[in-house]
Amino acid sequence: MDEKQSSISVLMLPWLAHGHISPFLELAKRLTKRDFFIYLCSTPVNLNSIKKRLTENESHSIQLVELHLPSLPDLPPHCHTTNGLPTHLMTTLKQAFEMSTPNFSKILKTLKPNLLIYDYNQPWAASIASFHNIPSVQFLIFGTAFMSYIIHTLKNPSLQFPFPAIYIHEPERVMVRGLIDASVNGVTDGERFLQALEQSCNVVLIKTISTDTERKYMDYFSALANKKMVSLGRLIQDPVNIEDECTEIMQWLNKKDESSTVFVCFGSEFFLSKEDMEELAHGLELSKVNFIWAVRFPMGEKIRLEEALPEGYLERVGERGMVVEGWAPQAKILSHPSTGGFVSHCGLSSIMESMMFGVPIIAMPMNIDQPFNARVVEEIGVGVEVKRENDERVEREEIAKVIRKVVVEKNGENIRSKAREMSEHIRLNGEEEMDGVADEFIQLCKQRK
Repeated sequence: MDEKQSSISVLMLPWLAHGHISPFLELAKRLTKRDFFIYLCSTPVNLNSIKKRLTENESHSIQLVELHLPSLPDLPPHCHTTNGLPTHLMTTLKQAFEMSTPNFSKILKTLKPNLLIYDYNQPWAASIASFHNIPSVQFLIFGTAFMSYIIHTLKNPSLQFPFPAIYIHEPERVMVRGLIDASVNGVTDGERFLQALEQSCNVVLIKTISTDTERKYMDYFSALANKKMVSLGRLIQDPVNIEDECTEIMQWLNKKDESSTVFVCFGSEFFLSKEDMEELAHGLELSKVNFIWAVRFPMGEKIRLEEALPEGYLERVGERGMVVEGWAPQAKILSHPSTGGFVSHCGLSSIMESMMFGVPIIAMPMNIDQPFNARVVEEIGVGVEVKRENDERVEREEIAKVIRKVVVEKNGENIRSKAREMSEHIRLNGEEEMDGVADEFIQLCKQRK
């Protein structure tokens, strides 16, 4: 208790998705090393899923705080998460989240944190914090290019996006427009984002793959938002803290040559279509490269792995490929010396893990910020995007070609070299940016006293 009282206390409120909670948790861990005490607030179902990710030492300085949402007829407590949530209930979950404001206000009043860190779409949380005289900072878990495009679309809709490296296909433009225009209680997500941004205390936190390359996107966002953008640096889970629950995978990798294998994974909340899954399977086969493929199916879909793959597939690839259903120890696989490429949907956390271990990326983006992240990966030079036929369908020959370029062929050596350089840079400079973040928070809290 004495330690808590001598520290700056921070309450964190991420959106109810694993892809949001995870970077908030990793930020919490980094701040505790700098004498901060953290309250991580979410629904019980989400907190139960992350308890095992806290070591005994971390649990002394990170306290999990339950936020109870109203139990609506279609949304019982076990559905108070995006994990496995049917798409048609997403709006209901957002409504329930905002309906929890009285409970959140009680939490702030009871805990009296020095600072609130809130997610991109929560103006109500920042408003409550202001009522309790608590400064608040917005944390954008999406990439810099994507967030720059979002604010550009909202504030300069008639102008062309000024960064040609971020080419935008029509389906992606339509997708972004749909995200911005989605409405809850008569307020669009675009309006809600701008409201939340306005209430951040002159500072907005954002994750970057390469601060040097992405500085122009941060500066553009800052100019439109009139806020200071602060990069958080590396926010990934340390593989030494991950229990090895997949000895079979590690033993299989140990038998492979150095940098000879690609890891294939598309995150926990995005799923390949049947057509894309078939093309990917054939692409991996055509590439002649070793692979580990973590296959996930949407919750409730009862599909046998053998039925989802082409007929006779596992027999044909033999020892060259390992297909596992469900979870795989991503950080441990990426850090293994046999891993030489990562076929990824380009979620930002996955990209950062890959860069931490110097593994180049074969980009197959699917949704939201992922296409923008893939373009940044190409701009930095640490990966290649698999181009889609007519901006829609992936082709097996294209997949195989990109895998071989990134992992095997001579014309991909510059990509592999750049990924190794990025890893070295992260290891040497990763903590400096977090020190700057801690200093920003200390100054904010001093100003409010």
